[in-house]
Amino acid sequence: MSLPKRTLGRTGLEVTQLGYGAMEVRGRRIWGGRPCTDEQADTILNAVVDSGINFIDTANDYGKSEMYIGQFLASRRDEFYLATKCGCTMQFAGDHDETPHYWTRENIMRNIADSTMKMRTDYVDILQLHNPDAETTEKNGLVDLLNELKDAGVVKHIGCSSTSPHLATYIDWNVFDVFQIPYSALERRHENLITQAAEAGAGIIIRGGVARGEPGSGLGGEDRWAIFEKANLDELLEDGESRTAFLLRFTLSHPHCHTTIVG
Repeated sequence: MSLPKRTLGRTGLEVTQLGYGAMEVRGRRIWGGRPCTDEQADTILNAVVDSGINFIDTANDYGKSEMYIGQFLASRRDEFYLATKCGCTMQFAGDHDETPHYWTRENIMRNIADSTMKMRTDYVDILQLHNPDAETTEKNGLVDLLNELKDAGVVKHIGCSSTSPHLATYIDWNVFDVFQIPYSALERRHENLITQAAEAGAGIIIRGGVARGEPGSGLGGEDRWAIFEKANLDELLEDGESRTAFLLRFTLSHPHCHTTIVG
Protein backbone atom coordinates (compact mmCIF):
# COMPACT_ATOMS: atom_id res chain seq x y z
CA MET A 1 0.00 0.00 0.00
CA SER A 2 1.44 3.37 -1.00
CA LEU A 3 1.77 6.10 1.58
CA PRO A 4 -0.60 9.11 1.35
CA LYS A 5 0.91 12.16 -0.33
CA ARG A 6 0.24 15.89 -0.10
CA THR A 7 1.35 18.80 -2.26
CA LEU A 8 3.96 20.80 -0.35
CA GLY A 9 2.43 24.21 -0.96
CA ARG A 10 3.76 26.33 -3.79
CA THR A 11 6.77 24.04 -4.27
CA GLY A 12 4.49 21.62 -6.10
CA LEU A 13 6.43 18.69 -4.62
CA GLU A 14 4.25 15.63 -3.98
CA VAL A 15 5.57 14.48 -0.61
CA THR A 16 4.56 11.57 1.57
CA GLN A 17 2.67 12.88 4.58
CA LEU A 18 4.90 10.67 6.69
CA GLY A 19 8.45 11.98 6.33
CA TYR A 20 11.70 11.04 8.02
CA GLY A 21 13.60 13.27 10.43
CA ALA A 22 17.25 12.25 10.01
CA MET A 23 18.35 13.94 13.24
CA GLU A 24 17.96 10.48 14.79
CA VAL A 25 21.10 9.19 13.04
CA ARG A 26 23.18 12.09 14.36
CA GLY A 27 25.23 10.00 16.81
CA ARG A 28 25.98 10.58 20.47
CA ARG A 29 28.01 13.83 20.19
CA ILE A 30 25.00 16.05 19.39
CA TRP A 31 22.36 16.78 22.07
CA GLY A 32 22.72 13.47 23.85
CA GLY A 33 21.93 11.42 20.76
CA ARG A 34 21.89 7.66 20.78
CA PRO A 35 24.92 5.78 19.45
CA CYS A 36 24.49 4.85 15.79
CA THR A 37 26.85 2.55 13.92
CA ASP A 38 27.42 2.73 10.17
CA GLU A 39 25.50 -0.52 9.78
CA GLN A 40 22.53 0.80 11.75
CA ALA A 41 22.43 4.03 9.72
CA ASP A 42 22.55 2.02 6.49
CA THR A 43 19.65 -0.18 7.66
CA ILE A 44 17.53 2.74 8.90
CA LEU A 45 17.98 5.04 5.92
CA ASN A 46 17.37 2.37 3.30
CA ALA A 47 14.35 1.10 5.24
CA VAL A 48 12.93 4.64 5.09
CA VAL A 49 13.17 4.77 1.30
CA ASP A 50 12.14 1.13 0.87
CA SER A 51 8.94 1.88 2.82
CA GLY A 52 7.97 4.54 0.27
CA ILE A 53 8.79 7.65 2.33
CA ASN A 54 10.01 10.28 -0.13
CA PHE A 55 10.82 13.22 2.18
CA ILE A 56 13.95 13.35 4.33
CA ASP A 57 14.85 16.32 6.54
CA THR A 58 18.27 16.95 8.07
CA ALA A 59 20.55 19.86 9.04
CA ASN A 60 24.17 20.84 8.81
CA ASP A 61 24.54 20.51 12.59
CA TYR A 62 22.93 17.07 12.93
CA GLY A 63 26.20 15.29 13.63
CA LYS A 64 26.74 12.39 11.22
CA SER A 65 23.30 12.69 9.61
CA GLU A 66 24.24 14.35 6.32
CA MET A 67 27.31 12.14 5.95
CA TYR A 68 25.21 9.01 6.39
CA ILE A 69 22.63 10.20 3.87
CA GLY A 70 25.38 10.64 1.31
CA GLN A 71 27.09 7.39 2.20
CA PHE A 72 24.01 5.20 2.07
CA LEU A 73 21.43 6.97 -0.10
CA ALA A 74 23.39 8.85 -2.78
CA SER A 75 22.67 6.09 -5.31
CA ARG A 76 18.92 6.51 -4.61
CA ARG A 77 18.81 10.32 -4.81
CA ASP A 78 15.99 10.32 -7.36
CA GLU A 79 13.70 8.43 -4.96
CA PHE A 80 13.27 11.16 -2.35
CA TYR A 81 13.20 14.89 -1.73
CA LEU A 82 15.92 16.25 0.51
CA ALA A 83 15.64 19.18 2.91
CA THR A 84 18.44 20.59 5.05
CA LYS A 85 19.07 23.70 7.13
CA CYS A 86 21.68 26.43 7.36
CA GLY A 87 23.19 28.90 9.82
CA CYS A 88 24.69 26.00 11.75
CA THR A 89 28.12 25.09 13.07
CA MET A 90 29.50 22.22 15.12
CA GLN A 91 32.27 22.97 17.59
CA PHE A 92 34.25 20.37 19.55
CA ALA A 93 33.58 20.55 23.29
CA GLY A 94 35.26 17.51 24.76
CA ASP A 95 32.77 14.66 24.98
CA HIS A 96 30.19 16.44 22.78
CA ASP A 97 29.79 19.14 20.13
CA GLU A 98 28.19 22.54 20.63
CA THR A 99 26.03 23.94 17.81
CA PRO A 100 26.08 27.75 17.77
CA HIS A 101 24.55 29.45 14.74
CA TYR A 102 26.12 32.30 12.77
CA TRP A 103 23.96 34.25 10.35
CA THR A 104 26.64 35.44 7.95
CA ARG A 105 26.96 35.00 4.22
CA GLU A 106 30.24 33.18 4.72
CA ASN A 107 28.79 30.64 7.13
CA ILE A 108 25.68 29.92 5.08
CA MET A 109 27.77 29.47 1.93
CA ARG A 110 29.99 27.10 3.91
CA ASN A 111 26.88 25.26 5.12
CA ILE A 112 25.46 24.54 1.67
CA ALA A 113 28.87 23.57 0.26
CA ASP A 114 29.47 21.23 3.19
CA SER A 115 25.96 19.77 3.04
CA THR A 116 26.01 18.98 -0.66
CA MET A 117 29.51 17.50 -0.38
CA LYS A 118 28.58 15.22 2.53
CA MET A 119 25.27 14.17 0.98
CA ARG A 120 26.95 13.61 -2.42
CA THR A 121 24.39 15.64 -4.32
CA ASP A 122 24.48 18.69 -6.59
CA TYR A 123 21.42 20.29 -5.00
CA VAL A 124 18.94 20.17 -2.14
CA ASP A 125 15.22 20.40 -2.75
CA ILE A 126 14.71 22.71 0.25
CA LEU A 127 17.17 24.86 2.18
CA GLN A 128 15.76 26.23 5.44
CA LEU A 129 17.01 28.92 7.78
CA HIS A 130 17.52 27.12 11.10
CA ASN A 131 15.49 29.21 13.59
CA PRO A 132 16.89 32.74 13.30
CA ASP A 133 14.98 35.72 14.66
CA ALA A 134 13.24 37.90 12.09
CA GLU A 135 15.32 40.99 12.86
CA THR A 136 18.57 39.14 12.12
CA THR A 137 17.13 37.61 8.97
CA GLU A 138 16.17 41.02 7.64
CA LYS A 139 19.33 42.82 8.77
CA ASN A 140 21.67 40.21 7.25
CA GLY A 141 19.80 39.85 3.97
CA LEU A 142 19.32 36.13 4.45
CA VAL A 143 16.32 35.81 2.14
CA ASP A 144 18.27 37.44 -0.68
CA LEU A 145 21.11 35.00 -0.06
CA LEU A 146 18.78 31.99 -0.19
CA ASN A 147 17.28 33.28 -3.42
CA GLU A 148 20.78 33.69 -4.81
CA LEU A 149 21.44 30.02 -4.10
CA LYS A 150 18.08 29.20 -5.66
CA ASP A 151 19.01 31.11 -8.82
CA ALA A 152 22.29 29.19 -8.94
CA GLY A 153 20.39 25.88 -8.93
CA VAL A 154 21.98 24.47 -5.79
CA VAL A 155 18.69 25.02 -3.94
CA LYS A 156 15.27 24.35 -5.48
CA HIS A 157 13.06 25.94 -2.81
CA ILE A 158 13.68 28.09 0.26
CA GLY A 159 12.20 27.72 3.71
CA CYS A 160 12.45 28.61 7.36
CA SER A 161 12.25 26.54 10.52
CA SER A 162 10.68 28.88 13.04
CA THR A 163 8.48 29.41 16.08
CA SER A 164 6.56 32.25 17.69
CA PRO A 165 7.03 35.18 17.97
CA HIS A 166 8.99 35.31 14.69
CA LEU A 167 6.82 32.91 12.71
CA ALA A 168 3.95 35.35 12.22
CA THR A 169 6.37 37.95 10.83
CA TYR A 170 7.87 35.46 8.41
CA ILE A 171 4.43 34.43 7.18
CA ASP A 172 3.55 38.09 6.56
CA TRP A 173 6.68 38.50 4.43
CA ASN A 174 5.35 35.88 1.99
CA VAL A 175 8.83 35.01 0.74
CA PHE A 176 9.36 31.44 1.97
CA ASP A 177 8.17 28.44 -0.02
CA VAL A 178 8.12 26.21 3.07
CA PHE A 179 7.84 26.51 6.85
CA GLN A 180 8.91 23.94 9.39
CA ILE A 181 6.82 24.35 12.55
CA PRO A 182 6.53 22.38 15.82
CA TYR A 183 3.09 20.93 16.49
CA SER A 184 1.45 18.01 18.25
CA ALA A 185 -1.46 17.24 20.55
CA LEU A 186 0.84 18.36 23.38
CA GLU A 187 2.11 21.52 21.67
CA ARG A 188 -0.70 23.32 19.88
CA ARG A 189 0.36 26.96 20.16
CA HIS A 190 1.16 27.22 16.43
CA GLU A 191 -2.05 25.53 15.25
CA ASN A 192 -3.62 28.64 13.71
CA LEU A 193 -0.31 29.92 12.31
CA ILE A 194 0.08 26.64 10.44
CA THR A 195 -3.26 27.29 8.78
CA GLN A 196 -2.33 30.91 8.07
CA ALA A 197 0.96 29.93 6.42
CA ALA A 198 -0.66 27.20 4.33
CA GLU A 199 -3.46 29.47 3.16
CA ALA A 200 -0.78 31.93 2.01
CA GLY A 201 0.61 29.16 -0.21
CA ALA A 202 3.53 27.84 1.85
CA GLY A 203 4.30 24.17 2.27
CA ILE A 204 4.09 22.94 5.87
CA ILE A 205 6.56 20.54 7.48
CA ILE A 206 5.53 19.57 11.01
CA ARG A 207 8.28 18.75 13.49
CA GLY A 208 7.86 17.33 16.96
CA GLY A 209 4.67 15.61 15.84
CA VAL A 210 5.10 12.70 18.25
CA ALA A 211 5.98 14.79 21.31
CA ARG A 212 9.70 14.98 20.51
CA GLY A 213 10.55 11.49 21.59
CA GLU A 214 10.09 8.96 24.32
CA PRO A 215 11.02 9.68 27.94
CA GLY A 216 14.80 9.66 28.35
CA SER A 217 15.43 10.70 24.75
CA GLY A 218 17.18 13.91 25.77
CA LEU A 219 14.60 16.07 24.00
CA GLY A 220 12.18 16.88 26.77
CA GLY A 221 10.09 13.73 26.64
CA GLU A 222 9.32 13.36 30.35
CA ASP A 223 7.41 16.64 30.78
CA ARG A 224 5.37 16.01 27.65
CA TRP A 225 4.13 12.64 28.82
CA ALA A 226 3.13 14.31 32.09
CA ILE A 227 0.99 16.68 30.02
CA PHE A 228 -0.46 13.67 28.19
CA GLU A 229 -1.49 12.07 31.47
CA LYS A 230 -2.86 15.28 32.95
CA ALA A 231 -5.09 15.73 29.90
CA ASN A 232 -6.37 12.12 30.20
CA LEU A 233 -5.58 11.52 26.56
CA ASP A 234 -5.38 7.77 27.17
CA GLU A 235 -9.18 7.87 26.95
CA LEU A 236 -8.86 8.66 23.23
CA LEU A 237 -6.61 5.74 22.33
CA GLU A 238 -8.04 3.15 19.98
CA ASP A 239 -7.80 -0.50 21.02
CA GLY A 240 -4.16 -1.50 21.00
CA GLU A 241 -2.96 1.97 20.01
CA SER A 242 0.17 3.34 21.67
CA ARG A 243 0.47 6.90 22.89
CA THR A 244 3.04 7.63 20.19
CA ALA A 245 0.72 6.28 17.48
CA PHE A 246 -2.12 8.43 18.79
CA LEU A 247 0.05 11.56 18.75
CA LEU A 248 1.13 10.85 15.19
CA ARG A 249 -2.51 10.27 14.18
CA PHE A 250 -3.46 13.59 15.73
CA THR A 251 -0.66 15.44 13.92
CA LEU A 252 -1.50 13.92 10.56
CA SER A 253 -5.14 14.95 11.00
CA HIS A 254 -4.29 18.66 10.73
CA PRO A 255 -5.65 19.63 7.30
CA HIS A 256 -2.51 21.62 6.52
CA CYS A 257 0.07 19.06 7.62
CA HIS A 258 1.68 18.39 4.25
CA THR A 259 4.41 16.24 5.79
CA THR A 260 5.67 15.48 9.27
CA ILE A 261 9.23 14.45 10.07
CA VAL A 262 9.41 11.53 12.48
CA GLY A 263 12.64 10.09 13.84
